[in-house]
Amino acid sequence: MKQILTVTLAVAMLFAACQKKKGQSPNVVYDTVTVVTTTDDLNAVVENAGVGADFVMLSEAIPDAILEIRYYSTYNFVGARVDGYLEPVALMTRRAADSLRAVSDELLKMGYRLKIYDAYRPQMAVDHFVRWAADVSDTLMKPYFYPKVPRNRLFELGYISKRSGHTRGSTVDLTLFDMRTEKEVDMGGTFDWFGEESHPNFGGDPATGKYRPNEKITEEQFHNRMILRNAMMHHGFKPIGTEWWHFTLRNEPYPNTYFTFPVKTL
Repeated sequence: MKQILTVTLAVAMLFAACQKKKGQSPNVVYDTVTVVTTTDDLNAVVENAGVGADFVMLSEAIPDAILEIRYYSTYNFVGARVDGYLEPVALMTRRAADSLRAVSDELLKMGYRLKIYDAYRPQMAVDHFVRWAADVSDTLMKPYFYPKVPRNRLFELGYISKRSGHTRGSTVDLTLFDMRTEKEVDMGGTFDWFGEESHPNFGGDPATGKYRPNEKITEEQFHNRMILRNAMMHHGFKPIGTEWWHFTLRNEPYPNTYFTFPVKTL
């Protein structure tokens, strides 16, 4: 463990020095070339590196946004508070937050607010997901998030992985809140639902916005997904093919860097 930690710190310090020369934040904690195998090692790295000034709180960057940080609560697919979420706040890189503010401003004119489920996610949280997925006996939240997916296939099907774009600080999970009805917009599916119903192209073609009639997603629900998707893409975010709520800034400032400092007030 000491050997692993030494390698980790050495790489982190070297990468930090390079970033400092480029005029970027020197507080880089975890890079893709770093070998870290335990949460203890990650916590030790955190003690030797601060939170980068390039990260901001979304409650300050986007005051109109509603926060429902699921991994701070027990209402998530794990069924417990996830490691690294010390407070129910949302953090992102400043560049991503600025772009998300532009999204918020556009949608406000249409009568919507952003509701954010997750933003920056520390590596220790991803490690928590990996440990959880390995325990096939834990099916506490299966009826609510993955009723049709066998626990022993979560890795194979790509629902759980050892790396997450969230850990780079410029990815966000979100939905829309209708200011007229004062309710979440009906997207035809819930955040973190493991299934094809969560795919953006389920029920239609996102490229054209054309609905494809089916028994699970209505035309209105598909249209609502497209409102969010189009606004996010208009301001520099890219979607993925498996989750309608997930977007990453195209020009993210740390495309190859994974952080692990905890989620808490900056």
